[in-house]
Amino acid sequence: MKKECLISVDIESAGPIPGEFSMLSLGACLVYSPEQLFTCEIKPINTKADPVALAVVGYSLDHFESHGLSPADAMSSFRNWIKESAGEANPVFVGFNAPFDWSFVNYYFHKFLGENPFGFAALDVKALYMGRCRTTWAETKSSAMARALNVDPTGDHDPLHDALYQAQLCRAVLACQSDVG
Repeated sequence: MKKECLISVDIESAGPIPGEFSMLSLGACLVYSPEQLFTCEIKPINTKADPVALAVVGYSLDHFESHGLSPADAMSSFRNWIKESAGEANPVFVGFNAPFDWSFVNYYFHKFLGENPFGFAALDVKALYMGRCRTTWAETKSSAMARALNVDPTGDHDPLHDALYQAQLCRAVLACQSDVG
């Protein structure tokens, strides 16, 4: 079997679904080498925004229009970082509530580059924790997981900070025994 490279990815967006709303920023790190980092801001693909989502992000669409990379340049840079970081290993997308982040990353890779270097699947830390540690879905909140796994809760909606936090949670889940929970 080919070696795998787990890559923690977090995004911030202007709303709940890709295509209608923009991915505004992206952060990533290797789960087992978190000092290997990637981050960027991305120009919006349209002017549609959910005010609640922008409040979470903490910046206006104008900020991202002024400071962001074009979506094609952002995804090209991210793809190049993934390939360099993973080397000969298969890159595996790791997310906390991966379906949300995955949907934007997958959409942007296909729309702007025609392919996704992660393939067609993602590893969700919440689901991994639920199965590995035999918890309920309600117990998969990051704060509950952090308490159970003795991880300092550090998520703050900066995608790079959150990717680093997710990587820490992922390492702890993979190391845990099924008696946690």
